[in-house]
Amino acid sequence: MTMKTSCREVDGITIVDLGGRITLGEGSAVLRDTVKDLSAQGHKHILLNLGNVTYIDSSGIGELVGAFTSVRNAGGDLKLLNLTKRVHDLLQITKLCTVFDVWDDEASAINSFSRVA
Repeated sequence: MTMKTSCREVDGITIVDLGGRITLGEGSAVLRDTVKDLSAQGHKHILLNLGNVTYIDSSGIGELVGAFTSVRNAGGDLKLLNLTKRVHDLLQITKLCTVFDVWDDEASAINSFSRVA
């Protein structure tokens, strides 16, 4: 299954809806390129909706961390939304849940950017 992305904007926050698998190869490259392009276009507040992501491998985890770091280094903020149980458990095991700001509710996630904007 290939990874699919679609971007939308709500209240100045760029929401990237991801679907499929974030794995070595195409999946992680799609995530990297999408976040890189958004940053280059000046999007500072990015919310990755992972509700339809079925699987993430170690390369995908590396891409999430890389995306987070590059957005932060550009003066922005990247947050995660709608983690599946499998993805949530993976972030717990790797202790990355302490790094990422994770939300279950889109409206609350959008409002959380207002406090730092």
